Amino acid sequence: MERVTQRIAERSAARRTAYLDRIGAARTQGPARGGMGCANLAHGFAACGVQDKLWLRGNVTPNIAIVSAYNDMLSAHQPLKDYPDILKAAIRRAGGTAQFAGGVPAMCDGITQGRAGMELSLFSRDVVAMATAVALSHDMFDGALLLGVCDKIVPGLVIGALAFGHLPVILVPAGPMASGLPNARKAKVRKRYAAGEIGRDELLAAESASYHSPGTCTFYGTANSNQLLMEVMGLHLPGASFVPPGTPLRDGLTEAAGRRVLKLTDLADEYTPIGELLDERAFANAVVALLATGGSTNHTLHLVAMAAAAGIELTWDDFDELSKVTPLLTRLYPNGTADVNHFHAAGGTAFLIGELIDAGLLHEDARTVGGATLAAYRRVPRMDGGRVVWEDAPAESGDTDVLRPAGEPFDTHGGLHTVNGNLGRAVVKVSAVSPEHRMIEAPARVFESQEALQEAFAAGELDRDVVAVVRHQGPRANGMPELHRLTPPLSVLQDRGFRVALVTDGRMSGASGAVPAAIHVSPEAAAGGPLARVRDGDVVRLDADKGLLEVLVPDEEFDARIPSAAAPSAGESTGTGRELFEVFRRSVGAAELGAGVFA
Repeated sequence: MERVTQRIAERSAARRTAYLDRIGAARTQGPARGGMGCANLAHGFAACGVQDKLWLRGNVTPNIAIVSAYNDMLSAHQPLKDYPDILKAAIRRAGGTAQFAGGVPAMCDGITQGRAGMELSLFSRDVVAMATAVALSHDMFDGALLLGVCDKIVPGLVIGALAFGHLPVILVPAGPMASGLPNARKAKVRKRYAAGEIGRDELLAAESASYHSPGTCTFYGTANSNQLLMEVMGLHLPGASFVPPGTPLRDGLTEAAGRRVLKLTDLADEYTPIGELLDERAFANAVVALLATGGSTNHTLHLVAMAAAAGIELTWDDFDELSKVTPLLTRLYPNGTADVNHFHAAGGTAFLIGELIDAGLLHEDARTVGGATLAAYRRVPRMDGGRVVWEDAPAESGDTDVLRPAGEPFDTHGGLHTVNGNLGRAVVKVSAVSPEHRMIEAPARVFESQEALQEAFAAGELDRDVVAVVRHQGPRANGMPELHRLTPPLSVLQDRGFRVALVTDGRMSGASGAVPAAIHVSPEAAAGGPLARVRDGDVVRLDADKGLLEVLVPDEEFDARIPSAAAPSAGESTGTGRELFEVFRRSVGAAELGAGVFA
């Protein structure tokens, strides 16, 4: 851990120094609004109440920006509706002011899965970052509270906030919905539907019993990985990640976030700007927590992009090296049958963080918003007399089938591996894949879309050992959509006894299943990557444990092939708003660099 962190710091030194110099220059003596012209400032507080106007005129009271991803279509964000009023009231009682600075878009990969809108999903992260910057651009604020939960939204909020790295920032979550249909039953229903054994009505009934109320979906995908990482990185209050919405403790934690951010401003005595808080230690901690829990592969993109926004160069090599020494401490769906509510009940983030600190796998001295160091996150919140207090977490896991101590892990290494070879670099989520399935060597069947693979499956053309190569799914080609609709048919083939794997320059993210999948292949086919030269029948070897991704074709023959030019046609890049994102597709970076549009 020390070696990797030091390596990150050394390679990032010039960029990190330039970033810290920039945010240092943005820091002012007193509120930035003190230097505004009278007309500017009057516009800034024109809609405020009398008391807030008096405080804002005086330039001695901290003013907090609230930036929210609220909408009432998405279950994870629907609880955020009342947060601004709760936060404003708590901040006012504590002697500060708060204004709703702006909203950011929030799209759901669960809704857009397999639809055209999914081609906007990854790019929405950078749109959220830009919208956050717009919200904070008015120079009215001394700190910020960011309200968001899911997939691209939290990384986008953080990237946007890091452009204002001189401000203290706290992320305010909403919590998970109650557990619904058990995950094992849900997965079985999906497989039966893919195999044609049941119809749409039965499938919809099962899905509706799984996703059924306000709150985050309870499986351990990108949304809940976000929550865990924000806590480990010190941007949540301790224990805030998985407290359910609509409970006294959830409201108490929201109020506490409002009170706490006031103490972190430059007008108080615990000044903690986000740009300084998110240093090399914070990102190394995040990688370890992701690996120890078998979290979402989307964070091999998002953590790299967030780090870059802080002037830090985080690479897939760092993930790979840390994975070799990080024990897998959780079994959460899709890497098990339990959900995040079971994880929380078993001891949750406090137990996990304590175990990793004691094992020497987290930087305990990393700065946080909840206390001087990460040690504060070994404690759990509870309500006492209408206020939140924190107490020591239980010393033992409440369910070792879900959460284990570092000395008795489910596996001795982390849940993610990097693979390399003549097909490029890729990420494999191994925590859900049985050891006997981690090495596959079989003939390739090449597809240019996920729909083509589904059609081949339905026609019985894939009932054999096969490595399905789904290319031209990278960020430059079509925005790098998630390909989870491929999980059920490929799982059916594996259950039938065939040796099956997926290799793609697209994404599978947090809900990757038991089929070995080399994803985020970089460079992507649309950028001239070697995946564009694979042909049907080529033998492909994927060995997740040895870190290999190879096509077994002589180098001279393979290099001489003309790459496939099957990029999407103009017609396939329009509709559902896709034409508006052409500028993103032209400027996006490689997956291993975070797949972002910011240099």
